[in-house]
Amino acid sequence: MEGSLNVVGYGLAAIGPGIGVALIFAAWITATARQPESAGITRPMLFMGFALVEVLALFGLVLAFINS
Repeated sequence: MEGSLNVVGYGLAAIGPGIGVALIFAAWITATARQPESAGITRPMLFMGFALVEVLALFGLVLAFINS
C-alpha cells in the first residue's frame, strides 16, 4: 500500500510542473506579442526555464520510485 501512495503523491505533485510550464510559455508568448523583435533574445530563457521545470518533475518521479 505504501508504494501506491508514493505514485499517487507524485501524480498530485506533477500538477505543479504542469502549471509552471504553462506560465513560462504564456509569459513568453505575451512578451513576444508585445515586442516581436525580442523573440530571439528571450527564446533561450524560455527553453532554460522549461528544462528546469521538467528536470524538477523528473527528479520527483525518481524520488517517488526510490522511496517505494
